[in-house]
Amino acid sequence: MATVSTGIVGGAGYTAGELLRILLNHPAADVSCIQSSSNDGQPVTSVHKDLIGETDLVFSDIDFDAVDVIFLCMGHGKSAEYLEKNDVPKRVKIIDLSHDFRLKREGNDFVYGLPELNREEIRTAKRIANPGCFATGIQLALLPLASSGLLNQEVHVHAITGSTGAGQSPSGTSHFSWRNSNVSVYKAFQHQHLGEIRQSLAQLQGQFEQPLNFIPVRGNHTRGIFASVYTDFEGTVEEARELYQRYYEGHPFVHLSPGNPDLKQVVNTNKALLYLEKHDGKLLILSCTDNLLKGASGQAVQNMNLMFGLNETAGLNLKPVAF
Repeated sequence: MATVSTGIVGGAGYTAGELLRILLNHPAADVSCIQSSSNDGQPVTSVHKDLIGETDLVFSDIDFDAVDVIFLCMGHGKSAEYLEKNDVPKRVKIIDLSHDFRLKREGNDFVYGLPELNREEIRTAKRIANPGCFATGIQLALLPLASSGLLNQEVHVHAITGSTGAGQSPSGTSHFSWRNSNVSVYKAFQHQHLGEIRQSLAQLQGQFEQPLNFIPVRGNHTRGIFASVYTDFEGTVEEARELYQRYYEGHPFVHLSPGNPDLKQVVNTNKALLYLEKHDGKLLILSCTDNLLKGASGQAVQNMNLMFGLNETAGLNLKPVAF
């Protein structure tokens, strides 16, 4: 099996740490270099202390001659700036984990990297825009309906995320004393992920123009997204399950749960669990994902696997925390 040489830009944050953890144990990947402007020259384990004993890497500049792919793990707006300032060779593939290239516009040649929507395009892509964490869980809940043209009424979404979704830099709503035993709503009806969700649904159901009512919630847990999604549905719950099973057949990380799921079933994995119920003409879809893995770094590695012709699940057979 050929080895994929990887580089990570913006290596000090949560997503970079999770990405590094996966790549160090990946059967066909080698981490060549990891860059962090604020930690240059320091051991990677001085930041990612969970990796002590697993790597001797030191934060350094990216050697483009030594890598096959780079992962951009910087804040929103920083990826576009980095690519403007650095002449990345065309042979080097790019997977961006920021918001910068997710929306289609003139001159944007990035493929939207949701494998359950664009797997064949990802296989031949040179540049991937990794989906957002909320966007991933919500889209997976709705794609089967859109694929059959069944999103004809407004959609309601209530989704709660862990504190790691806010990134590593501390803020007033992410430090322990505020977050512990606390929840709050933010960016109601105007979250930045709405654009990419609408874009994907319209890709499958061109006439999707219904209201998408999204209430994001800050949770008092560390990681994981639990989304409750509902919309009108005329069929039975059995028909809905058949629709979802048919759509996700062959997609290794999305599973229909036979019972009401909980978040710990997916934390530390690249899985998405979906659960369906029918209530008075409405289909309820529960969607559980780990915001740092299927919602970020795990999905980025899934995309890398597809881009380099590897087994889609390589390096991603991770056990959930469960308890």
